[in-house]
Amino acid sequence: MNRFVGWFNTSLNRNESINVLESLDYRQGSGRTPEFSVSDDIAIASYPEFVSIRADIVTVFNGHIYWDESIALEHSLEPTAEGIYRAYTKFGDKFLKHMRGAYSLVVVDRSRKITLMALDRIGQDNLYYSMTGSGIAFGNKLSDVVKHPEVKKSISSQAIYNYIYFHHCPSPGTIYEGVHKVRGGEFIVCNTEGRSISEFYWIPEFSENSNISVEKMADELREVLGSSVSRLALEPNTTGAFLSGGLDSSTVTGLLEKTFPNECNSFTIGFPVDGYDETKFARIASKHFGTLHYEYILTPEDTLNTIGKVASSCDEPFGNSSAIPTYYCAKLAKENGIQRLLAGDGGDELFSGNTRYLKQLVFERYQYVPNVLRPAIGSLVKNFPEEIFGNRLPHKIKRYIEQASTPLPDRLQDYNFLHRHSAYDVFSEEFLEDIDVGEPLELLRESYNRPNDSTALNRILYMDWKTTLQDCDLVKVNSMCKLAGIEVVYPMLDDDVINLSTKIPSRIKMKDHQLRWFYKYTFSGFLPDEVINKSKHGFGLPFGIWTREVPELREFAYDNISDLSKRPYFNKKFLDHSIKMHQSIHASYYGELIWILMMLELWFSTRE
Repeated sequence: MNRFVGWFNTSLNRNESINVLESLDYRQGSGRTPEFSVSDDIAIASYPEFVSIRADIVTVFNGHIYWDESIALEHSLEPTAEGIYRAYTKFGDKFLKHMRGAYSLVVVDRSRKITLMALDRIGQDNLYYSMTGSGIAFGNKLSDVVKHPEVKKSISSQAIYNYIYFHHCPSPGTIYEGVHKVRGGEFIVCNTEGRSISEFYWIPEFSENSNISVEKMADELREVLGSSVSRLALEPNTTGAFLSGGLDSSTVTGLLEKTFPNECNSFTIGFPVDGYDETKFARIASKHFGTLHYEYILTPEDTLNTIGKVASSCDEPFGNSSAIPTYYCAKLAKENGIQRLLAGDGGDELFSGNTRYLKQLVFERYQYVPNVLRPAIGSLVKNFPEEIFGNRLPHKIKRYIEQASTPLPDRLQDYNFLHRHSAYDVFSEEFLEDIDVGEPLELLRESYNRPNDSTALNRILYMDWKTTLQDCDLVKVNSMCKLAGIEVVYPMLDDDVINLSTKIPSRIKMKDHQLRWFYKYTFSGFLPDEVINKSKHGFGLPFGIWTREVPELREFAYDNISDLSKRPYFNKKFLDHSIKMHQSIHASYYGELIWILMMLELWFSTRE
């Protein structure tokens, strides 16, 4: 994968730009060093095959692209930077509607004095930018962008708050003030006067057509997903697949085996902890498809030895503990000669695989109760005689009514730590003076309400394309694969697969209230029954258990939280209370909080 950084129309002269570019650390990743293209008004560092430089227009991109077939043939568009240049000169800003693939791109139009930036529909790569006052700096690695001397490097207090809320820094903001992220399906145009406009060139149009043929759509999904896997695979000895034993990784692995019969490499990570280890299902899938299978059992010592490296490798604070097993899985593949891994991310968010989707549909039924009857129902629940019903039934009904009365998407955050605790208990008063505590929910509402004429289920799915995929899961997998020195691609997020998912009616995606009904129907017979019927499981780290059993890991976490208390963000009593609760019967609930606080401090300390 390419790594690019550049700027347009800043106050740096040619020699100053070269000095900045030469100061960048390119050791991480493939080991290749990008080449520099520098003039008095523009500087680009990129691998040469990803750049096109003309007198007035410079294009640079990362990833893999392809074009609408008819457009490509008619206008001789190649999947290159030169192809992007030709499309831009032919279609102007509308050229993005004809692009497909996974990419970040920048077009600098000197004649119009503008810079156009865009990401693919989901946001499988990153693209950061900052208006410097005299121009714009951009790149797909945040640490490269902030090396520009005109980009401010002050920490965003709002991003710290948002990190505790989401456990990552959500787009379009970043951990730094004045530095922004482009969102999936979005393009941004900045001019030399410091103004910018943002627009989504692609918003899905979900269909609820009741006349579709389920069998026909299933055939189409098998075809387009198989084509995606084949297109993204390299050679059998250099291509492998993550295999957790779940639906998506098993499907991708099986399709890769069809591409490379008897030469498919699969990789999985296990844990020596009951309830976390899924190697059983990975082995079932591997045996079913006949893959060349590799496993590694992760230990607490592995985790302790890697936490700091993982924290420092992320562009921003990142609190998803499954980054650790993801890194070790990618490392295992790299050690066995693999250059590109196929990941199964995206299936749950495209085809309704998360349990909270089903739960929200149960809550949505309450919306059919007339408003005039709701006070009476609430009064009835409140006055249930405990001697008949006990106190559990009224409590459950009361909780149901409370949650069902909260509109989507706010309801999805009912259990969020920052809705269960006052912000003034968690953070210092001085810190909160600059915080909009409502911003996280506003970000969710904005995504949820963007699609037109969509069901509640499809709105949640689209929202998760941003919050769960772009801002979290893809950041995790991309970052950990880069750290391991290996490339990763996502067949489930192919444009044809995404488009097909929008045509599946909500009632078919979860027919008879069964998660992933359509997907399971499609791949029944292809996947082993044990994988089809297994319960939903994550790829989480047994951190809460290990911190109880391994003193070194526990002390490491507590020491970092103690260091965090010296920074001007948190209420020290809250941090002390978190440790106390983690040592009590609430270790599981507070274990996640301990992890995200520890990772925040590690991100800061490794940069100092």
